[in-house]
Amino acid sequence: MSYVDPFSHIPRELMLLRHAKSDWGSDASTDFARPLAKRGRADAPRVGSWLYREGLVPDYILSSPAERARQTTVKVCKALEANTRDICWDEAIYEAGVAQLLEVLARCPARARLVLLVGHNPGLEELVRYLAGDDLEEPANGKVLPTAAVARIEMPEDWSQLERGCGQLIGITRPKALPD
Repeated sequence: MSYVDPFSHIPRELMLLRHAKSDWGSDASTDFARPLAKRGRADAPRVGSWLYREGLVPDYILSSPAERARQTTVKVCKALEANTRDICWDEAIYEAGVAQLLEVLARCPARARLVLLVGHNPGLEELVRYLAGDDLEEPANGKVLPTAAVARIEMPEDWSQLERGCGQLIGITRPKALPD
C-alpha cells in the first residue's frame, strides 16, 4: 500500500517579499550591512500585519541574512506572531539569481505549504518572471517588486521541480496599497 500525503490537496503557495526600504545614507561598511531606512522600519511591520489579517502565516520562512533583509524579516515575523527562531537564514539568497533561488526553494521541506522568502532584487523579480511566466503583466515603470512588496504565487507540489511558468500568480501587493 502506498503512502498518500493527507495535505496533498492543499495548494502550495510561495510569498516572495523584497526587503523594505534600505538606508543608502547609513554608515554601513558594506552593502551586506546596510540597514533599513525609516520608511522601511515602518513598512515591514505593516506588511506583516497585512499578511496576518489575510491569514497568510507561513509555515516555513527563508531569508537573506543581509542586514536590511534580516530587519525586514524580524519585523514581519513579529507582526505575524511567528517565532523568529524558526527563520532559516540562508546566505545563498543574498545576490542570488534565479538558479540559486530555485536551489534554495528545492531545500524547502516537502510538507511546507506556505513559504515566505525574503530577499533582494533583481533576483526576486527574475524569480517572479520565471515562475509566473505569461501570467505576469509588467508594470509601466518596470518595477515588479518595489521595496516591501509581496508576490504571491500558487506553486506545484514539488519544491524541487520548478519549471518556467509552473506557478500561478495570485497577486502582488505593494506597501502603498496597504491601509495605515
